Amino acid sequence: MPARRKARKRALDVLYEADLRDLPPAHVLTTYLDRIEKPHPDHLEYAIGLIEGVAKNLDRIDELISSYAEGWTIDRMPVVDRNLARIAVYELLYVTEIDDPVAISEAVELAKQMSTDDSPRFLNGILGRIAEFATR
Repeated sequence: MPARRKARKRALDVLYEADLRDLPPAHVLTTYLDRIEKPHPDHLEYAIGLIEGVAKNLDRIDELISSYAEGWTIDRMPVVDRNLARIAVYELLYVTEIDDPVAISEAVELAKQMSTDDSPRFLNGILGRIAEFATR
């Protein structure tokens, strides 16, 4: 698994737990860092950046997801899908070194591994529309 995909998976783990337990991502990140093996892997720095970036921009990210998720509210989305979308939208809007198609395909790949059969297509649609909006 490529390093950035591992970082996205770790970010998903933390954001998923924070979402499920209704805790601040920073709190869950602190306990997560205490739990994992040391020395920390190199890709952890990117994961921390994703977690902190999503948390800092959560209102804007969720607003976009809600606007472009046709027929779905953000609360109705599976927790995995919601947090994969959050990570990808953060990358689309705020991480300039990641190309839009890469951010989208990484979210889709993780959805194939970790969510429902319909999730990859669902995320691809939402993220494609958001990427189109973001490039205007």
